[in-house]
Amino acid sequence: MKLATPLTDEVIRKLSAGDKVTLSGVIYTARDAAHKRIFDEITQARNEKRSPKLSFDLKGAVVYYVGPTPAKPGQVIGSAGPTTSYRMDVYSPLLMEYGLKGMIGKGKRSVEVIESIKKHKAIYFAAVGGAAVLLSQHIKKAEVIAYDDLGPEAVRRLEVIDFPLIVINDTKGNDLYEIGVKKYAVGK
Repeated sequence: MKLATPLTDEVIRKLSAGDKVTLSGVIYTARDAAHKRIFDEITQARNEKRSPKLSFDLKGAVVYYVGPTPAKPGQVIGSAGPTTSYRMDVYSPLLMEYGLKGMIGKGKRSVEVIESIKKHKAIYFAAVGGAAVLLSQHIKKAEVIAYDDLGPEAVRRLEVIDFPLIVINDTKGNDLYEIGVKKYAVGK
């Protein structure tokens, strides 16, 4: 299935754990340090009863958990493979509350994140780990838009075409990692 950003509730509801999709449009990069800063800005804005001042609109947005390597001459970006997602779990529910619709990474998510995915009609995709060079070929433009001091972990705006993904957690609470274990468990 071909998807385009920004993601909508209507599109996300149609996705199921295990679906293979390609994503085109704008996505944003953010890892641990950037997530903490975004989380802190939202929390501070809440306490001050104002709108958060973020470098991108979270409504319908997709965040890719990646810290790309530097681009070689003639390249848009260096290797851009997914990082382990659970490190963002403490921040993800709040970002979904503010409109984040998609997350791309690798590995399992916490129960709290999966419940937030269900509640806010979001989606968690996996990108294939170990294929960072191949994934970077789907990135057609990359620019740092926030936290330049974080180097590879700065927030980047990426334009992607047919970025290959697999749905891991869907809006119904299904988890492909659990489905796979049940399906292929020895002795079943």
